[in-house]
Amino acid sequence: MKLLDKYFKLTELNTNVKTEVVAGITTFLTMAYIIFVNPSILSEAGMDYGAVFVATCVAAAIGCFVMGIWANYPIAQAPGMGLNAFFTYGVVLGMGYTWEAALGAVFFSGLIFFVLSVFKIREWIINSIPLSLRLGIAAGIGLFLAMIALKNAGIVVANPATLVAMGDLSQPAALYSLLGFFVITALAYLRVKGAVLIGILGITLISMLLGHNAYNGVMSMPPSIAPTFMAMDLMGALDVAMLSVIFAFLFVDLFDTSGTLVGVAHRGNLLDKDGKLPRIGRAMMADSTASMAGAALGTSTTTSYIESTAGIASGGRTGLTAVVVGVLFLISLFFAPLAGSIPAYATAGALLYVAVLMAGSLSHANWEDPTDAAPVLIAALAMPLTFSIADGIALGFISFVGIKTLSGRFSDLNPAVVILALLFAAKFLFLG
Repeated sequence: MKLLDKYFKLTELNTNVKTEVVAGITTFLTMAYIIFVNPSILSEAGMDYGAVFVATCVAAAIGCFVMGIWANYPIAQAPGMGLNAFFTYGVVLGMGYTWEAALGAVFFSGLIFFVLSVFKIREWIINSIPLSLRLGIAAGIGLFLAMIALKNAGIVVANPATLVAMGDLSQPAALYSLLGFFVITALAYLRVKGAVLIGILGITLISMLLGHNAYNGVMSMPPSIAPTFMAMDLMGALDVAMLSVIFAFLFVDLFDTSGTLVGVAHRGNLLDKDGKLPRIGRAMMADSTASMAGAALGTSTTTSYIESTAGIASGGRTGLTAVVVGVLFLISLFFAPLAGSIPAYATAGALLYVAVLMAGSLSHANWEDPTDAAPVLIAALAMPLTFSIADGIALGFISFVGIKTLSGRFSDLNPAVVILALLFAAKFLFLG
């Protein structure tokens, strides 16, 4: 105990081992849904479900251990929502790349993120991107997830005349998805810990009892990770058209991580007297290291989870909280049969709820200024309607620079935003 106290500075930060363990368990319960959702999404890209399940748990554990032991922050990591959907529906199914090449893109985005963190370029990039674009991108990812959830549930279906239409809500999948969403939202409002996890497991159990889903067991030895381990295609990821994909992975992870770190640190009073996050470089490098490791194992981008605030609210203040989360992810490896029993409609409600949380960023946009509001809306709507996070980001940048320029608002522009907008425009014009 003394060793843990000394290493994690428990007494100095006014906490203890018991408090940190409880905080770790709390955080894990709020984010454990990723164990079931991530394999479900990535398996649609043709990846082996069992291997992705193992990669998800191990990548999350690695991220938590590095964040906890090296950076000493109570911030948990796991494959990110939105990024996994972009991986499957945008890069593999949408653009036609192999999942191996997509893993290569994830690896390179993590490598670039690591370099940016080492040389402290990340602050310049973050400060260069207007707040309105960041809000639009966050909301767009939420709407993208909502579209996927509704599609998987059969609530929204394709229509040759109107592109999309209402599905058959009398079907079990649609009913279970809506019930799951209602339950998760209500439990979250009532501040029930693990609301998303309870919703997923509850719908799975009900569907089994009513004969709509098969029971595969609860525990077993972990599946083989061989089908995805070191399967990433690095050369395939260097295709010119993949540069926008690498940038999209990098961009979303960079701002998602930055926003999460600052938000979680503020909630836990971990900022210094100048309002800055000490050891942010280590925290960023922990994130990028986990992404590279995850790509090698066979999963999409690993990132910091805003759900870490649940653990902080329970008293977590040090990296020991993150270490506990990592241990619980490793224990989860033995629950593969349970993960395999989770139907797509059980995770659809969870996706829709996460979409609600992410779309909330729209409330912070400046709707009184049309030169700010328009790019926000374009970025947010483009992602679900083009079924691509990368295209949504690109259209957001292009519209921001175009509208600001025509409005004479040159002071709102900076070299980084203009260069990125021109590169995106060139990509659309010459590469399609």
